[in-house]
Amino acid sequence: MTFNRNRGLTEQAAETAVDTACRLLRLPTIRAKFPELAEAAAREQMSYRGFLAELLMAECDDRARRRSERRIKAAAFPRDKSLREFDFEANPSIDPAVIHTLASCEWVKKGQPLCLIGDSGTGKSHLLIALGTEAAMAGFRVKYTLATKLVNELVEASDDKQLSKTIARYGRVDLLCIDELGYMELDRRGAELLFQVLTEREEKNSLAIASNESFGGWTKTFTDPRLCAAIVDRLTFGGAIIETGTDSYRLARTRSKAEQASAG
Repeated sequence: MTFNRNRGLTEQAAETAVDTACRLLRLPTIRAKFPELAEAAAREQMSYRGFLAELLMAECDDRARRRSERRIKAAAFPRDKSLREFDFEANPSIDPAVIHTLASCEWVKKGQPLCLIGDSGTGKSHLLIALGTEAAMAGFRVKYTLATKLVNELVEASDDKQLSKTIARYGRVDLLCIDELGYMELDRRGAELLFQVLTEREEKNSLAIASNESFGGWTKTFTDPRLCAAIVDRLTFGGAIIETGTDSYRLARTRSKAEQASAG
C-alpha cells in the first residue's frame, strides 16, 4: 500500500493517514494518543523532533507496560500482592530495607535463592508474590506454584514419561517461586523429583520459597535426612533467608477489627 504524500493534506485526511499507518505498523498507542498529543504539541509550540519523541516514547512505555502485564499473568500468581501494600509496622521482625533491596532484583539477576520462613499469617506468601511481581516487572520470567502442586505435576510427568520436558520447563524461568513448602510430608519419590528441579536450577536461575517450618523441621517434609540436607543446602547457598516470625499479624488484625466492632 502506498500513501499520497501531498503536502496539502487536510487535517482530517492527515489523521486518517496516521491512523492507517499506525495500523499497518502496529503502533496502537500512537494511533490512540495521536490526536491528544498533537493538540498538546500545538499548544506548547513543540518542535517536530519533540513531538516525534513524545509519540515514540508513549509507544515504548505502553509496550513495556503490556510486556510487564504479560509476564505477571504468565507467572500465575494466585492473587495480586505488592510491597506497597505490605504493613511493615505490623511485623517488626521484617526489615523494610532488606526487602526493598531484594526488590531491586539483583539476586534474581545473579541466580541466587531466597527463603521466607515463618508461621502462618506473618506475611511470607505476600512477600513471595510481591517480590515475584517485582521481578516480572523488571523483565524476568517468573513462575509461581504451590509445593504440593509442583510435586504432583512432576509425578504425573514422570508417569507419562514427560519428566525431562517438565523439569526443563521449570528450569528455564528466571525465578521459580514455591509457596507452602513444608505444609505436608512428601514421600521419597516426590522429594526426589523436587530435588531434581532444584538441581536443574542450581547456581543458574533463582528460586524463592516460603515455608512455615524452620530448616530444622524440614525432616517432617523430607523424611530422608540426606535428601533433606541436600535440599536445604541448595536453597540456602549464597542466598538470603528472611524470618517473618511467629506472631500472625493477620490474626491480630482480625481480633482488632472484632474488638472495634464490639466496642461500637
